[in-house]
Amino acid sequence: MKATRRASVLPLLAVTVFVAASAGAVLAYARGKEASVSSDDPTYRLFHLLDNSYGGKLANFCLVADTYADPSQTGVMLQHVLQVDYDKSLFFGRFRIYVRGVSQLTPAQLKEYTPEQPYGFGSDLAKFEKIAPGPFGMPGDVYFRATADGPLAPAPITEEAKKEYEFFLTRYIQPALEKK
Repeated sequence: MKATRRASVLPLLAVTVFVAASAGAVLAYARGKEASVSSDDPTYRLFHLLDNSYGGKLANFCLVADTYADPSQTGVMLQHVLQVDYDKSLFFGRFRIYVRGVSQLTPAQLKEYTPEQPYGFGSDLAKFEKIAPGPFGMPGDVYFRATADGPLAPAPITEEAKKEYEFFLTRYIQPALEKK
C-alpha cells in the first residue's frame, strides 16, 4: 500500500516542481524586461509614482477624461470616464485601466458628481492590462474592446489601442495622480 501511494505522489510532485520552475522563469523574464525599460517610459514613471507615493496599491481610482463624438449619432458628444487599479504584488493584471463612456457631462454635473458616479453608470468601452513597464503591446499585455453586443472581449493590440493607452496615461492618469 505504501509503495502505491508513494508512486502516485511522484508524478504530482514532478508536475508541481515543473509549474513552480516555469512561474519562476516567467517572473525572472518580466523582471529582466523591467530593468531594460527607459526611465522616460510613461508606464515606468507611473509604476514608480505608485510604488513610492501610494505604497504599491491603487484601487478604484476614477477620473473624467476627454470628450469624443458618438460614432453612431451625428452631433452627439460623449465623455470617457476612467478607473485605474494597480497592485504591485500581482503579476498578471498588475495595472488596469477601465474605460467607460457616458453622455458629455455639463459643468454643473462635473461639480456635483464625483468621478465614481458617472463611471458607475457608464458603458464599458475598453480595458487595458499591463504586467510590466514599457510601451503597451509588450508580452503579457492584454487589451479588451466592447463588442457590438456590449461586453468586453479580448482584441488585438493595434497602433490605435497603443495610442489610446498612452493618451489616457500621459494626459489624464499621471497628472491626476501627481496632484492627488
